[in-house]
Order: sequence, then structure tokens, then C-alpha cells
Amino acid sequence: MEINDGSYPLVHEIIATVDPMVGFKDADVAVLVGAKPRSKGMERGDLLSANAKIFQIQGAALDKVAKKSVKVCVVGNPANTNALIASHYAPSIPKKNFSALTRLDLNRADSQIAKKTGVSVSDINNIIIWGNHSATQYPDVNHATVRGTPLREFIKDDVWLNDGFISKVAKRGAEIIGTKGKSSAVSAANAACDHVHDWFFGTPSFKCTSMAVISDGNPYGAPPGLMYSFPVQVGTDGNWHFVKGLKIDEFSRKKMDASAKELLEERKMALGI
Repeated sequence: MEINDGSYPLVHEIIATVDPMVGFKDADVAVLVGAKPRSKGMERGDLLSANAKIFQIQGAALDKVAKKSVKVCVVGNPANTNALIASHYAPSIPKKNFSALTRLDLNRADSQIAKKTGVSVSDINNIIIWGNHSATQYPDVNHATVRGTPLREFIKDDVWLNDGFISKVAKRGAEIIGTKGKSSAVSAANAACDHVHDWFFGTPSFKCTSMAVISDGNPYGAPPGLMYSFPVQVGTDGNWHFVKGLKIDEFSRKKMDASAKELLEERKMALGI
């Protein structure tokens, strides 16, 4: 009712349904928000197992009734592995059409740098989120700039950038839950909109974004068969590609590998592979 009352010119029709075969019929884009949250006493393996059942159903329905060109953005956590599960059960849809949301982490990283420096978030380019949307994620500033100046030169505080900043971004979701008693809502919705917008309309030539996408063929050593967050650019045709040629130092390599290890463990618990 509130969407109707917003009188949005682009809203043609709203179909409310609990049937994924109806909801995904001929879909161009699917934003998968719902997932089973972790409850008290629940082990990580139990959470992954429960979500595997949910995203098996979602993936199978997408496979049957959505367009084969559908773009699928998974928001519900554990987002990376949930996206992998959905893609696994939608074999007729290209795996490159599935992604998980790490744009929220990127937006959080931009916000923390803006707060630290007093600049606008629009002055910050090319921070990268590597790996999992979890506490093992790695917000990498080594290739970023602030007003055209390398970010590390602009801030000149490597201790904070290598410790406090990474922890702040990786644990921001938990901080919000601790403060308001609920998960991120408005910021997550905004990030999902940013993610889908760039996926359809492309990224500027001077700027990359971060998306968790299938790791097959990546140039940075992440194991194949994972939904891993990489720096990507998107063309005006809506196809993403890895940003190549970035130098990875030893500190970054350890962080990136730790997140890949976690994703391998999640995949094994969720799919047994």
C-alpha cells in the first residue's frame, strides 16, 4: 500500500506472492533479501545447512521461470555462500549472473575514510572489498585515492589503516545490531540499489566497484568455485569483468587467503563440495 501511495512513476504493478514460481516469472533482476538468521546456540554449520534449503528452492525457481539473462543479487547472509547455493541449483543460468552484496561493506569503508579525513565520499575512489561478507573480509586501500592522491599518502596513518579501519568496516554490521538490536536495513537497501544500478548501467572508466562474483578465472589466486568479492568494472552492456594488474603485497595476500579459506569451509558445509 505504501509503495502505491508513493505514486512512483516507474511502478507499473505490484504482485505480492509467497510462490517463487510466480515471483520470479520472467524476472530481469532478483534481489534475494530473505535468509535464516543465526539464532542463539546455532552453530555455523547449522545456519549454512538451513540456508542451503532456502536458496536451493530460490535457485531452482529462478532456473525454471526467470529469464536466462536475469541478474541475481543476494543480500541475505551468509550472502556469498547463499549466492553460490542459488547458482548451483540454477544450472541453466550463467554463474556470472549471480552475485552477493559487498557494496554495503564498500560504502561503509568510504564512509569511515570520509569521517577520518573530512572529505566527501565522492572524493574517494577504488577502495576494494576482497573475500567474504563476514569478519574475514579485507577492505583494501592500497589502490584507492582521495581527491586524486593515493589514500595512504593522504591519511598517513598506516597503523590505523591496517588495523582499526579494517576491523571497523568488517564489524560494522555487528556494531549496528548491538546499538539498535536489529540488522542494517536502510543502508543495506541503499547498497543493494547501488549494486544493481551499477550492474545494469556500468561503472565509470576511472572507478571500480566491489561485487562478490564467481571466482572462476580470477587473476588474484582465489580458489575457483567460490562467490568471492573482487574489484570489478561493469560495461554499459551490463557485463562485469575483473580489474586486472593490481599488485598484492604480503599483508593483503594473507588477508585475502584467510577469507578464501573461510569460504571454502562454508561451501563444504553448505553443499558438501
